[in-house]
Amino acid sequence: MLVPFCLAVLGSGAASGEPGTKSEEPNSEPFRPRAGEFPPLEKAHAYRGELVFVDHANRRGSLRVAGEGKFYRNDPQPFALLPYGIVRYQGAPADLRDVPLGTVMHVRGFLPPDPKLSAVPVLPIDNKDRDAGHYRGTGTAPAENHVLLLEDEPSHCLREGLTWKLGEVEIENHAGKIIASREPKAGGDGNVSGEELTFDAATRIWRGRERIRVADLVAEGAWPADGRKDLGGQAVLLGITWKPAPGDGLSGAFTRFHISDIWLDDDAIRHAAEFQTETHKEFIRSRWMPAWVDAVEYGEFGRATVTATLFGGMDESLYDDFRNGIGAQMNGAENTLKHTAGHYGPSHVASNGTILDVTRATGEIPLGSSGIQIRFETDLIIEGIRAGRVVRVRPENWPKTQIPREEYLFENSPEDRFPTPDIFPKY
Repeated sequence: MLVPFCLAVLGSGAASGEPGTKSEEPNSEPFRPRAGEFPPLEKAHAYRGELVFVDHANRRGSLRVAGEGKFYRNDPQPFALLPYGIVRYQGAPADLRDVPLGTVMHVRGFLPPDPKLSAVPVLPIDNKDRDAGHYRGTGTAPAENHVLLLEDEPSHCLREGLTWKLGEVEIENHAGKIIASREPKAGGDGNVSGEELTFDAATRIWRGRERIRVADLVAEGAWPADGRKDLGGQAVLLGITWKPAPGDGLSGAFTRFHISDIWLDDDAIRHAAEFQTETHKEFIRSRWMPAWVDAVEYGEFGRATVTATLFGGMDESLYDDFRNGIGAQMNGAENTLKHTAGHYGPSHVASNGTILDVTRATGEIPLGSSGIQIRFETDLIIEGIRAGRVVRVRPENWPKTQIPREEYLFENSPEDRFPTPDIFPKY
C-alpha cells in the first residue's frame, strides 16, 4: 500500500522552491504577474488537459483543456511557461521535452505578464467563462495561459497529498475499465465519487523496481482474466492520458481518460522519480541555472557586482554547487530561457567572474523561486545582464557545452526569437 512520502520526493520547499503538500483553492479572479515578483500560487487559475504539442526550445506547447463538454471536440490551446515556471513529471523536476505527448497535465496559470511580449495568443480575460459551442462547453480556452506549474497526475497527487483508490475492475482480453477515486491519503468525508478510467495491455504497471503487465496481475490472480472484481480500494498512483475510445459517447467514451501507468507502492514511484531527477540534473548542468537579476552595482572599466535570485524547481544538489568564492559564468537569457547570444555556445560571450556569497531565505518561499540569492562579481559585464532581466549561471564545476542552435539567439536579433521557415534547407 502507498504511504505518504511526498516530502521525501519533493524535497525542501524552503531550499528548492518546490510546491508543498497543502492544497490551494483555485482562484476565480484573473491575475497578471508583476515584473520582478513571483506570483502567489493561490492566485493562479487551475485546470488540466492533454499535452498535444510541445515547442521545447521556446518553453511552450498546446493542451486540449478539459471543460464541461465532450473532451475530444476541444481545440488545443497554446500555453507558455513563465521564465520561472516549473514542470514536474513522475514526481520529479522535468523539462517539457521529458513529458510524452498525450499525458494529462495539471496546470496553474496566469494572464500574460506583458501581453506585447507573449509567445502565445493573448485571449480575452474572461475567455474561460465563454461557451465554446459545438458540445465543448466552458473552460476549454482560458486566458490564463502563462504557466507557473505544469505537473502530471502522480506529481499532482504527491504535492496535494492525494492517492487513487481502485474499486471495481472490468476486464476482457487484458483491457477494460476501472472505477477509481482520487482521495486524500489521510482520508476524507466519504463523499468522493468514482471515475471510470480505461486501461489496456499497453498500460505499464510498476511494483518496486520492476515493470509488469496486466497479464502478470491476471496470472497472479490479483485481477480476473475475464469479468469483474472488486479491488477493495487499493491505494495507488496513476499516470493518466487520453485516447480515442469506442462507443457512441452516451457512456462517456468521448470524455473518459485512460491509464498509462500504475504505481503500486512507494518504491515504484520513488524509483521513477530518481531516474527523472537525474535526467533533469544533467539537462540543467548543460544549459545552466536560470535566474533573474535583482540589482547591478557598476564599477569602473566594465566591472560590476550582480545580485541574482536562482529560480526554483530544481534538485537540491544543483543548488549546492553554488558556493562562496567559486568561479562562475553568467550569460543573458530571453524570457523563454534561451541564451541571448553566442556564436560558439553560451560560454563564448558570457561574463566570467566569482560568486562572492550565497544567501538562503528563511520562511515560506514562493513557487518559482529557490529562495537562494547569489552575488556575482565580473570584470566585464555584458549588455544582457541588467536588473529585471533573466540570466543563466554556470558554476565552474559544471561542463562547458555547445547547445543546439534552436536554444540560443544569434546576435540578439528579435527576429531570431522563434524559428521561421528559413531554418529548413532549400532543395
